[in-house]
Amino acid sequence: MDVAALRRIAIALCCLALTAVPALAQPAKLSGYNADIRESSISGVSSGAFMAVQFGTAWSSVIKGVGVVAGGPYWCAKADAGDIMNGYTLPVMTATGSCMKGPPRDLNRSFEKADAKSASGDIDSLQFVARQKIYLFHGYNDAVVARSVTDAAADFYRHYLGEANRGNLYYQTTVGAGHSLAVAPDQPVDGLNECMVNAAPFINRCGYDQAGIILQHIYGALNAPNKGTLTGTIKPFDQSVYTKPDNPGPLSLDGTGFVFVPKDCEQGAACRVHIALHGCKQNVGEIGQRYIDNTGYNAWADSNRLIVLYPQTKASSFAPFNPQACWDWWSYVNHSDNYVTKSGAQIRTLKAMLDALTEGSTPAAAASSNTFNPLKVIDTSDTSADLAWTPLASTTAYRVFRAAADGPFTAVADVAGPSFADAGLAPQTAYRWRVSPIVNGAEGPASNEAPATTRAAPAPCQKPGTCPIGP
Repeated sequence: MDVAALRRIAIALCCLALTAVPALAQPAKLSGYNADIRESSISGVSSGAFMAVQFGTAWSSVIKGVGVVAGGPYWCAKADAGDIMNGYTLPVMTATGSCMKGPPRDLNRSFEKADAKSASGDIDSLQFVARQKIYLFHGYNDAVVARSVTDAAADFYRHYLGEANRGNLYYQTTVGAGHSLAVAPDQPVDGLNECMVNAAPFINRCGYDQAGIILQHIYGALNAPNKGTLTGTIKPFDQSVYTKPDNPGPLSLDGTGFVFVPKDCEQGAACRVHIALHGCKQNVGEIGQRYIDNTGYNAWADSNRLIVLYPQTKASSFAPFNPQACWDWWSYVNHSDNYVTKSGAQIRTLKAMLDALTEGSTPAAAASSNTFNPLKVIDTSDTSADLAWTPLASTTAYRVFRAAADGPFTAVADVAGPSFADAGLAPQTAYRWRVSPIVNGAEGPASNEAPATTRAAPAPCQKPGTCPIGP
């Protein structure tokens, strides 16, 4: 065989070898969608709730609403750089002590920390917190986080909302849930708990659609959730793309996160992003995809053009020490106080993910209607009612009216945005509401009347987890 023939054979074998070796798969990055970052929101349960407060405060200029389920106020663990000099035990003790068992330490220190970080530019101006829609929840069978902790979160937000925006805060304390995110699936789902349970997967069947109430308190009345086969898809993505320059492990983050994208959003429709943060022991490594599949967010998202981001933590037994895969709300990553700021490792990672999802945004008018869709009472407690409606075009404020079951209507508040939490009501009492738009200072036609009866106050119970569930 001549040299030319050998050369031809060698080239052929080389090409065959090259074609036989598959190309290395590129990391799965998040796609960019037509989603305005200023329409974003966040919610979480337990450690995810603490992180939702931190992220929502740090980036309040782009987060329009926050859902806090069994969580506490900003900087609750009071971690500072100087604490490392004491063996860094103080923040952990505070986090597992007064920030869970209650009551939290002096809330004035949280105000001072938030004010200082805002003044330095480490977090957004706190004037943006004043416009946020805030949903707070404490289940009276919660044996993990005491009510005084969520009370402190309410006080934190009331401080920055002020009297003018008091209706932006809705606080539910009359549902008998254990430490969990509460759901109301149409069909029983294997592996979920009964309402009063305080155990994994910390998703409890309470006949209470928490995801839907959170989303409507933030965005106003939404289309009914899709109860059938979802048109959207759940996609895994590589979280290491967004932890850079760090790897996920040192931040106690998993390599893979998940995102639910409705079909309409894939096809370029104007959409919005909601970040849903699991709690401790709720990551995929602990409970599989139950938090992603069974909490109800996707059904609401599918029929309302909402993209839902499900970032994932990962348990770590060494540095950082985070054996229950909690979010970093006591500074276990780098033992400084930046964990509550934009530069905090996990906060900047979440923001990088949000930036990626919204990078395809194109200028468009906010979702609105020219006619009032029916005003709805989306939830009641013993002393409050949560109202929601569809935003009207060219309307920046709404006047809320309340009446007794058969009495005259009285104006109770003017509110920006399509929801209002009417507080100070009497338990087990019937009321009616209606809302009118205010356009150029003039009051427009009123909505329909929406009736509801407040819940009964829960009976005193000294041992959460055993308290009887009321009607």
